[in-house]
Amino acid sequence: MKHLYRTASLGVALAVFTALTPALADGTATVGGLVNRGLVGVGRIPAAQRDKFGETFGSGSGMAIDTTSWTHDAGTYKGSLWLLPDRGYNVAGTTDYRARVNTIGIEFTPAAPGAVGQEQTEVKATLADTMLLTDDKGADTTGLDPLSDVRAAAGGMPMLPVANNGKFALDDEAIVRLPDGSMFISDEYGPNIYRFSAQGRLLSATQPPAALVPMRKGAPNFSSDNPGPGASEPDPKDPDTGRQNNQGLEGMAMTPDGKFLIAVLQSATRQDGGDSPATRQNTRVLVYDASDLAHLKLAHEYVVPLPVFKDAKGKTKIAAQSEIVALSDTSFLMLARDSGNGQGLKGDTSLLRQIFVVDVSTATDIAGGAFDAADKPVAPKGVLDPSVTPARLTPFIDINDNAQLNRFGLHNGAPNDHNNLSEKWEAMSLASVLDPKLPDDYFLFVANDNDFLAQDGFQVGAPYKADDGANVDTMFLVYQVTLPGLAKK
Repeated sequence: MKHLYRTASLGVALAVFTALTPALADGTATVGGLVNRGLVGVGRIPAAQRDKFGETFGSGSGMAIDTTSWTHDAGTYKGSLWLLPDRGYNVAGTTDYRARVNTIGIEFTPAAPGAVGQEQTEVKATLADTMLLTDDKGADTTGLDPLSDVRAAAGGMPMLPVANNGKFALDDEAIVRLPDGSMFISDEYGPNIYRFSAQGRLLSATQPPAALVPMRKGAPNFSSDNPGPGASEPDPKDPDTGRQNNQGLEGMAMTPDGKFLIAVLQSATRQDGGDSPATRQNTRVLVYDASDLAHLKLAHEYVVPLPVFKDAKGKTKIAAQSEIVALSDTSFLMLARDSGNGQGLKGDTSLLRQIFVVDVSTATDIAGGAFDAADKPVAPKGVLDPSVTPARLTPFIDINDNAQLNRFGLHNGAPNDHNNLSEKWEAMSLASVLDPKLPDDYFLFVANDNDFLAQDGFQVGAPYKADDGANVDTMFLVYQVTLPGLAKK
């Protein structure tokens, strides 16, 4: 296999996508030539799981399947994947949780499309290892909310977020694993893209255009208004411009040919309507030339309109995006979802958890233009500038589809029990079906971020118990999909 990335190594680019067609007789659905054949497997890692360092296991803010180790024998697939947790258990404020990457061993025996699999054991996931991430000097990172001060740019590094303990502050959200074992990790705080060595040491960092950098009172300020113990809230609580609090580079993926790295802001910048859940629709896609891994260069930038829905009270809301899988340099899958509903929370029914096909081939490229400055919004108050054509979105997979979930004993909505989907689905990755009769078929793994919600939790030297009895497993949902024209190399 030529390349090892967050997605399976794929071939030529997809054609332009069109409207969603009706479901087929066997429950599958198509988008142009893409086919969703449905849910074929479910698996869990218990909420009580602890990692190599004795701390409560953090789950899927990002995921990367090792496609070089992926094998198939007698109906069962085996391999491994990397699962990226975010900044640790922090419902009552952030903590000094050290950033890390978990290696998971996978055995997957898919159910036939349309079959019933109530056991939820098609995916057997086993924690194999945990690796800490460090800064460029080898020191520990922290999940603590950054201060107003920053680490000044030096030694080829841009300015970096730091916490009140002096450590490099990192809130990981997506991972791309490279052929040499090094990795790109995108960040919520910056919002930056970091490259780490195979041993987990920071090698380089890429800062986004000025329009995305959070600014307070004219100065960069990377706080997300989640202060740790003894720390004060930022002033003001929200940035004046740049990424909104907790809305950084949530999705990131390498294109199949390894030439471009694509990163997507979770929702619109503050100046583009990101100051309101009802106007944050127009987010940004950054496409970087990755020919020099140590020095990413912004090649293209587009506006993606996030999906709009009505909440239970009839109010207009925008679903933030949580992850992407690149299909080419002009198309990718994007997972978008609502918030506040699911197992472990008071709300029981999610109104939108969906995977879309995003096509930027006809969108306006705004890279390097006036909209990259903080004082020139591309969508003031959420209204897109008329000179800009946005990307096109087409629905592909409805994660909330109870017809699919019920086959595996799962559901979306009441009762809000162990089998109700949890709130945050934030990780995706592809692996080939490895069937010469189905050369265009892949398994799309989707995983949740369980927010470390456990009743016997332990982190940063202290036990904890999540509120309201929450005990949320890490879960994997696996869909079989057909991606025509994407041949493995």
